[in-house]
Amino acid sequence: MTPPVSAELVIARHEEDLRWVRRVPASIRITIYNKGTTLALPLEIVRREGFSVNALPNLGREAHTYLTHLSERYEEVAPVTIFCQGHPFDHAPDFHARLRGVSEGSESPDPFLWCGFLEETDDPRGKRLFVPWSKNPERKELETGRLHEELFGGITPDFFHFRGGAQFAVTREAVHRRDREFYLRALDLSVKIPLAAHSYERIWDRIFGNAVIDPASLGPEGVRYLKRIRRLEKAVEGEIAPDSV
Repeated sequence: MTPPVSAELVIARHEEDLRWVRRVPASIRITIYNKGTTLALPLEIVRREGFSVNALPNLGREAHTYLTHLSERYEEVAPVTIFCQGHPFDHAPDFHARLRGVSEGSESPDPFLWCGFLEETDDPRGKRLFVPWSKNPERKELETGRLHEELFGGITPDFFHFRGGAQFAVTREAVHRRDREFYLRALDLSVKIPLAAHSYERIWDRIFGNAVIDPASLGPEGVRYLKRIRRLEKAVEGEIAPDSV
């Protein structure tokens, strides 16, 4: 008899090499949403028990993927779901260790847990962080304030504090704090609002409850490194251009 699923890893994949999933603990179910044109994995890996690959249209980045999973699997959502991009290690180099912790029960979201080593701050238009980002040469602005108001109503905060990379773990109970219609509406907004995925990156914790990062724990620049990386420290000091979202 197959044991009940205690954790599920949801991967938003485009064309990334996913051979790293061979190291995911066997107790964690793996669900891949493939927006690429190539096979997500070699057949020998796909045959793993508790493994599925689903095709999605290439739109809305990882936010569209996550919200598709939450809305379609709402009733069957795992006790703990870990959401990540196709190559999670740029933003979370310790990702395998975090997965082992979830599998072994030594680490669990309570009820939400950011993955990543860099805590950041941005304003509702993204002027502080997104606009000067090196991968935004057109200097486009975000509409995080609009997204926040359409989802939650009320007043938009002056700043959002988050871990870069849009990767996190969340409990079933936290998912079910919202009804399925909320996730369907959020899914619609993921393609309706320009650059919505970058805005969702800043508010995933609020989707499932309250903001979890205390701004008082951040430095004067609104940044905190959980792992020392000199290149990024220089970016904050203005010595080099930051390369983060």
